[in-house]
Amino acid sequence: MESFIARYASRFAGALAEVESGRGAARDRLAGYADLYLHVLRAHKMCLCGMLAAEYQTLPPPMQDAVIGFFDSNETWLEGVLEQGRQDGTLHFTGSARDTARMIVGGLEGAMLVARPYGDIARFQAAAANLLAGLVPAAAAPGPGLLGGSVARPA
Repeated sequence: MESFIARYASRFAGALAEVESGRGAARDRLAGYADLYLHVLRAHKMCLCGMLAAEYQTLPPPMQDAVIGFFDSNETWLEGVLEQGRQDGTLHFTGSARDTARMIVGGLEGAMLVARPYGDIARFQAAAANLLAGLVPAAAAPGPGLLGGSVARPA
């Protein structure tokens, strides 16, 4: 099972690399990150590591480590994007980039989980858009394609 998690994490990392390769503004990369979750939800799937996190205490230690590794790598990527956005003035948030990255991961995972039983993708999109809108300075207009753009998708 650890190899299954590793393959999933590798595909997700590849999708993140494609989001990164666009080298757009930080807010556009955040939208691309949220779009990865949206694509999974549109495929009637859930984040594997999000599902496993719900049963974390019952997993064997190697699987626990793999789940933690997935979330840690996502948070690290987000921290970099957030720091860049803070430095160039395109993103605004209180507290540390690490805490904000954790908020984003938790918010998107939770929004995905809650939208699923409703079969309501718009519910996820609204939650994710509101989450990300809170990071953009009030003077900045939201970018086009927020949560609907085309980026690489994890399988």
